[in-house]
Amino acid sequence: MHATIIGLIVFACTFAGALLGMWLRTVLPERQLDADSRATVKLGIGLIATMTALVLGLVTASAKSSFDAVDTGVKQTATQDLALDRVLARYGSETGKIRKGLQRTVGARIDTIWPQGSAKPASLDPMSSETVFGAERLADAIRDLKSHNDSQRALQSRALDLLEALLQGRWLLITGTGASSVPTLFLAVLLFWLTIIFASFGLFAPRNAMVVTVLFVCALSVGSAVFLVLEMDGPFDGLLKVSPDPLRYAHAHLNR
Repeated sequence: MHATIIGLIVFACTFAGALLGMWLRTVLPERQLDADSRATVKLGIGLIATMTALVLGLVTASAKSSFDAVDTGVKQTATQDLALDRVLARYGSETGKIRKGLQRTVGARIDTIWPQGSAKPASLDPMSSETVFGAERLADAIRDLKSHNDSQRALQSRALDLLEALLQGRWLLITGTGASSVPTLFLAVLLFWLTIIFASFGLFAPRNAMVVTVLFVCALSVGSAVFLVLEMDGPFDGLLKVSPDPLRYAHAHLNR
């Protein structure tokens, strides 16, 4: 489900929970809202709030770590592309077609993962993309080069090592972003906890415009937090994306 929709659901449920708590205060007998009852409810809600903050913090850290790992992988790929191009350039003029093919492959990869136009989703299916097969053809072309001295043989071996590292890194990026790291059941339980917490806030809060406004802002903040976690969980989709600038820089400086 889209991160924006889930964030709105969290906001709606938590704010509705706060309004439900305010309504319950008007219908519950006064003896159920005495000092002892308030203390017991606040103790239980404090426990739930602590668990919620802990779990939400762990999930946020996990999503941020995953996002940073993908971002680092993209930067490393751009570096390897430039290094491969320079190795081929040092090999000799017979690698001209291979260097042009490398530039086309990098351009196709950018267009596939970061398509022009916000309506186009990123395509991470390796079997439907020319980028992987293009890189494999480049590897075959490098193997077919006829080395004439030890220097060319060393450069040919280095180029093959870099290209294999690029292919492996690409598969790691694809497999690492193929599935969500935030299970649906986890979201459901987290939403239940947050709704209970906000219901308790409304239950003991006075009924005035200031309190309703504060609860509204708090519910909006919680929904925004869940939205950010889910956005980072999809590093190539949504509003928060891994930047393509390293690869675009590499693409602009290839085959020079």
